[in-house]
Amino acid sequence: MLRVLDECHHVSADFSADPVHDLRVALRRCRSMADGLMAMDPDPGWKAMKKAGKQLFRRLGELRDIQIMMDWIEKLDVARALPPALPEAIDGGEGRNDYPVNEPRDPAAHALLGILRHRESQQKHEARAALEEFDAKQWKHWSKSLPQRAAHIRPGSAVFKHLALERWTAARELHARAMRNRSQVALHTLRIGIKRFRYIVENFLPAEHKTWSNDLKHMQDLLGEVHDLDVLWATALASRVFPDDDSRKRWHARIIEERTKRVDEYRKRMVGPDSLWNAWRAGLPQGKQIQAIATRRMKLWAKALDPDFAHSEHVARLALELHDGLSSRGLLAPTNGSEGDLRSTLYLAALLHDVGKARGDKGHHKASLDLIRAHGTPLGWGAEIMQRAAVVARFHCGALPTRSHKTLRDLLSDEQRIIIRLSAILRLANAFDTAHDGHIRRVQIESPNAEKRRTNGFWRKPPVLGKNEAVVISAVGYLPGSPTAQAIAAERYLLETVLRRPVIVKAMVLARQRAA
Repeated sequence: MLRVLDECHHVSADFSADPVHDLRVALRRCRSMADGLMAMDPDPGWKAMKKAGKQLFRRLGELRDIQIMMDWIEKLDVARALPPALPEAIDGGEGRNDYPVNEPRDPAAHALLGILRHRESQQKHEARAALEEFDAKQWKHWSKSLPQRAAHIRPGSAVFKHLALERWTAARELHARAMRNRSQVALHTLRIGIKRFRYIVENFLPAEHKTWSNDLKHMQDLLGEVHDLDVLWATALASRVFPDDDSRKRWHARIIEERTKRVDEYRKRMVGPDSLWNAWRAGLPQGKQIQAIATRRMKLWAKALDPDFAHSEHVARLALELHDGLSSRGLLAPTNGSEGDLRSTLYLAALLHDVGKARGDKGHHKASLDLIRAHGTPLGWGAEIMQRAAVVARFHCGALPTRSHKTLRDLLSDEQRIIIRLSAILRLANAFDTAHDGHIRRVQIESPNAEKRRTNGFWRKPPVLGKNEAVVISAVGYLPGSPTAQAIAAERYLLETVLRRPVIVKAMVLARQRAA
């Protein structure tokens, strides 16, 4: 971020090509770091810094594009395809040189260069205005506060490898699309995807960057040059600089030659079993690691928002104990969703149910819904699970979920039933730790005639509860008559409605107590 301020000073001198490029690179790196850290730290400073950098970056963009096109006119050297000019043709026969030594002899190149120089002069005025409007004082303030927030996140961690895998997956899909049609838009979008992957590796994965940096930069540069050539050709056509059809064909052939050379080199390195895509993928999380790391990412994000995340983790454990106990006794009616997905939804909703408290206690359950929905879905979690968890978290307190509620009324009947069931379990689990003291350490669904199931010191498989039997929940640390017991009595109603049977909560008698 301090480099950005230094480059602003350099650019303001003359707005030449190299300083403008260096400033945009510094801005892009700051924005990419903010993009990566925002996934785990929801502090609004990251978004504000990214927005301020983006505004200056964009306002310098057209100037940079013009300067790149001017460089390409010299690189292409279209004039070398012209027949040798006679001296009198060069100086007009009157001793006047129309084409100085450093100017292209091709009339189209000469005309286009004049147009671009005029545009460059105009864009330098725009760039100067952008630089004057850039709030350097605020940027300097962020350069002190944001690094402190980033200090607790360790570069090279599995969380950043997971983020890199997300970028790799998105870029790989863009690659498949671009290789099907090789259109200008597809190849340009692919370059952006590779660039985003590259910056995550460069900023947060030092070991991988050391191995992959040259290849990543080269592939990005190849696609960048393809885009530059496409822009140059479109600009030349729009400017009508070609004096005749032969000139236009010569230019087009030269540009297509350079473009094809770069696309072919990209395909050679990036297509097939030995492609760089496979080499990069091998160094990123695999299989079951993906979901486990995605959960860690969500915990980091929630911990930054939830003032008592230990409570949320405790509620998540209690909620799973209730869910597993009810499921093993056949008390949860089958649904269209898989049991594993429903269990994951409940766990995620419990972990995130209090993130809305970052905006204040009042109505925090509604704020939780908005924050979870806006967060996006990390790789490894299904979008359906994430969105369902947001709705379940919204109903962990406050109004009871009903089919006519505005949050549920547009959902399918089976989806409404799933959310109401999971909300009932979460509300009761949250009530077990209503004091946020962790006093109730464990819960268990008791089986009927539990003592008769003991044979030679071993427990037989728990039987399914009968149609009219009550659900008995025993809890370690439960004290009848306590404020927690009163909260549990109030919140068990929804679960009783879902199960269509009474729910009784009592203190669990531990083995040592039974022995005494």
